[in-house]
Amino acid sequence: MLKLKKIRSINPFTEEINGEFELLEKEEVDRQVVKSRDAFQSWKSIPIEKRMEYLKQLAVVLKENTRQYAETITKEMGKPIKLSVQEVERCASICDFFAEHSAELMQDEIVETAFKRSYVTFEPLGIILAIMPWNYPIIQLFRFAIPTLIAGNVVVLKSASNVPMCGKTIESIFAEAGFPANVFKTLLIDSTTAMNIIKEDKVDGVSLTGSYTAGSQIGALAGAGIKKVVLELGGSDPFIVLDDVNVDNVAQIAVQNRFVNNGQSCVAAKRFFVMEPVAKEFTEKFIHYLNTNVIGDPMDEKTDIGPLATKGAMTELQAMIDDAKAKGATIIEGPEPPLKGYFFRPVVIVNADQTMAVAREETFGPIAPIFVV
Repeated sequence: MLKLKKIRSINPFTEEINGEFELLEKEEVDRQVVKSRDAFQSWKSIPIEKRMEYLKQLAVVLKENTRQYAETITKEMGKPIKLSVQEVERCASICDFFAEHSAELMQDEIVETAFKRSYVTFEPLGIILAIMPWNYPIIQLFRFAIPTLIAGNVVVLKSASNVPMCGKTIESIFAEAGFPANVFKTLLIDSTTAMNIIKEDKVDGVSLTGSYTAGSQIGALAGAGIKKVVLELGGSDPFIVLDDVNVDNVAQIAVQNRFVNNGQSCVAAKRFFVMEPVAKEFTEKFIHYLNTNVIGDPMDEKTDIGPLATKGAMTELQAMIDDAKAKGATIIEGPEPPLKGYFFRPVVIVNADQTMAVAREETFGPIAPIFVV
């Protein structure tokens, strides 16, 4: 008898197992996609005003259960609870916005030409596959799914393998809000199955938030089938400090930007380029403000920095620190974390240079390299 594949949800603070989930077999995936295709036929015909009513109810459900959904995020990937609450609140705000403005946003756009009537119109594509990340497991889905659904498409979600509870929770939110069956669906599948769905022409478009490697693979598959595709990939954003700034204010902002979400954000400041006249003062103040952060239990409202989402990330970050040390950098450690949990002590890399891995690769964790220029 074929043994079903399972994935585990692990609490990165307690290191305890939240639960185990069976991945869907190919035959079941195919059945679910057919249901989504059937749902699309009716959903696309619903007047946009009716879709907007569904969004209003979705916002209500999010607001009524904010803390519950936030705790699921924190249990699965370690985000401080106050940030998880903000994430759910932002989802409700997205629903409110589109519930108010979708009708005008979806109107035909008239274009002046030599012909009698020319216009841009908006037509749904069909089933859109969402391949979403673990670092913002709910907001990343909502900011994609709400405009996608309001346009008349249906959505199937492949959430990251370490946050299956968040994926299932999202599906339950849509169900509680009264959305028709199969208009939104979470599929617990692995990456290979997700790529096969694209390759076998079971979906009509793809939205991916993930790594460069994943983006290149998904982009190639979507391109081969001439499918619409949106790719939001990693980044290594520079934070540039000129010599005419209020150094104290900038240092506070810099710390907030770098260590948000435990340093695991694609749009966070990743590298600090500081002009030499203010470099010493900026570095001292940066270290000072870093040490005012509380690191610990992510369920505690006072916590600013929690654990990393996965144990493997600890090894990757340590390799970057070791590389910087070997190439002459000075490593300044931040607040000391608890002994248990997937914690990585925040560090500032002083005297960083372009030969180091932290200059050439994305640091997805609490590491702040400072380059004097």
